[in-house]
Amino acid sequence: MKRKTAAIVSAAAALTLALTGCGGGSQQPDPSSTEIVPREISWLLSRPSDGSVMNIVKELADEYAKEHPGFSLNLITTPDRPSYLQKLQTLAAANQLPELFDTDATPFTSKLVKQGKLVDVQAMLTDLGIYDDFRPLALDYQRFDDGGLYMVPFEFELEFFWYNKDLFEKAGVEVPKTLDDIVALCRPLRDAGSIPIAVDGQDGWPLMRYMSYQPFRVAGPDYIDQLKRGDAQMGDATGAKAVQWMADLGSNDCFQEGFSSQGYTDARDLFTSGKAAMYQIGTWELASLTSQDIPAEIRDNIDFFTLPTVPDAVTADNEYTVVSGIGMAVNQSTYDALVKDFLKFMLDRYPAELAESGHLTPIADIEPVIPADANELYGRALAEADNLGERIAFPWDTKLDPTTNTLMQQELTLLVQGDSTPETFTQKIDASIAENGPKFFG
Repeated sequence: MKRKTAAIVSAAAALTLALTGCGGGSQQPDPSSTEIVPREISWLLSRPSDGSVMNIVKELADEYAKEHPGFSLNLITTPDRPSYLQKLQTLAAANQLPELFDTDATPFTSKLVKQGKLVDVQAMLTDLGIYDDFRPLALDYQRFDDGGLYMVPFEFELEFFWYNKDLFEKAGVEVPKTLDDIVALCRPLRDAGSIPIAVDGQDGWPLMRYMSYQPFRVAGPDYIDQLKRGDAQMGDATGAKAVQWMADLGSNDCFQEGFSSQGYTDARDLFTSGKAAMYQIGTWELASLTSQDIPAEIRDNIDFFTLPTVPDAVTADNEYTVVSGIGMAVNQSTYDALVKDFLKFMLDRYPAELAESGHLTPIADIEPVIPADANELYGRALAEADNLGERIAFPWDTKLDPTTNTLMQQELTLLVQGDSTPETFTQKIDASIAENGPKFFG
């Protein structure tokens, strides 16, 4: 145990040295100053450094550097989400946060806000003259419970259920209208030789998406905020319905065998190879789902449906999970004229560049450019952005306290595998929230 602690301290010390000049001091910078002094600034990433977002950012940073010799953007990457969170927490505790860093509206980030470590992004975007250009739903995804906005969105993605029309037809089933219909499809699809639903069980968050659906339809988006504070319980009618639905997905063999050890790519490949009939994922995977590398008999049979409803739903059919990705926070102690000017340059140019790459943008009036080799599904899926309602289903993994979040991911796997019961799941989650919720939401 001592060796592990020493290693963490040593790694933190090394990273602190690497970020010298990025941390806070007693003197606050003045972003209103017109004196721009170029230097290296850093961005701690929890997103792919070679993905669409960061490839565009890197190109824009290079352009900015040509106009401001001495400027550079240092991208700090991490191998996985747990490593990232540990690094972020270590740097925050040492008051050595870089100028920019990725984070969600989590309880930990809320603590940073209360400590005065983050720039008010709503005020910053207003000051830069671009706040009103953003889609309200893109900004709302980044907000805290009190409406505070401390992260900049760089994406805008809609989450759908993708399905194989040919496999549905062979099984004699139709697109589900209700969540219970999804469970009912599983046996016929199995009997016809298909895996009903491909899911990434290794990473935890996809199962939590499923867990959020019943409460969102039955009680609306505020239910998770009540649950995380202990003002609602898993044992109440809404929670019990969700737990039982998850158990039913498992008992009806809806997911692939061994799903708990299969990851993101495994699930996608099961669907795009025609082995699985359904796959829940966002529009960020459109390029993969419409790729010319997929055999035509599969690619031409891929379609989508939005989140099914429930009887007496309180949310509309066009309200479902919409995400704007992990947000970018700005370190208050290093927000000076250079950082402000670079962010202004980048955010003015970034949306149009993202649209050119075939993606929806967090800015409302910029149309994505559909790739020339894409089929009609690509444009039709993105067009759903024009039909959205006013409320979104928030992912639960960004809402719960860290201990309960980890526990729920573990217990959901056991529940769906049939290694636990709804009663046991409910008891454990309610007990965890009662113990840990007040520490973050009291």
